Amino acid sequence: MTDPARAQWNPDQYARFEAERDRAALDLMLRLPDDLDPREIWDLGCGPGHHAALLRRRHRGAVVHGLDSSAAMLERARALDAAVDWVQGDISAWTPDRPADLIFANASLHWLPDHETLFPRLVQALTPGGVLAVQMPLGHATRHHALLRETAGQGPWAPVLSDVERTPPLLDPARYYDLAAEGCETVDVWSTAYLHALTGEDAVLEWMRGTALRPYLTALADDPALSAAFEDALGDALTRAFPMRPDGVTLLPFPRLFLVARRR
Repeated sequence: MTDPARAQWNPDQYARFEAERDRAALDLMLRLPDDLDPREIWDLGCGPGHHAALLRRRHRGAVVHGLDSSAAMLERARALDAAVDWVQGDISAWTPDRPADLIFANASLHWLPDHETLFPRLVQALTPGGVLAVQMPLGHATRHHALLRETAGQGPWAPVLSDVERTPPLLDPARYYDLAAEGCETVDVWSTAYLHALTGEDAVLEWMRGTALRPYLTALADDPALSAAFEDALGDALTRAFPMRPDGVTLLPFPRLFLVARRR
């Protein structure tokens, strides 16, 4: 079975829409408590490292760690020459040596199963007064993810892709509130729907190549012809659903769930 969290990452493809992907992370940072003065920060699923580096610049007195499972992403992060401790590892097995004052997880936790256990564990990894800040795409409910699932289940590639483990839908927002509230004095949960204005040919397909499409392409890597046929079919479906406008822009609605919780 192809685990979506372990499928191959391409830093260049991911960075193609860097400005759009950064928007949610920056919005999350803006909601951190003004009086937070962290000394120990972990960026879980740090990817190419930009947000960990930004947290390091914002909190000069803090030790900042960036954790990611992808060696390719961490190689890109190390090239930033930021004073960050880059660590290769899986969030599901992560336990900090010292409690964290800030755990920042942007677009990473949705890849992991069993949030009923994961979120309380992250809260327990905080110092008293420490903050858990999370952003997760609500991709499962979107039109482009539905088309991905539909296309994967039809055609000659379907038997191969039947073993791909899909990212599950998130829990109800109120459940995330409950999971964090067990150990936190304040919990803020909200959602934002972004309307991304993408440019270029096959813009939505290119967007998905950087994230959701990865486990499918990993599963088809041994059959380039079949992989190309699958991408062509998906691209046609996405183009019909998200046509390019006369100004060359393709609009992609994308909702995201946010949580900022402070441990008591």
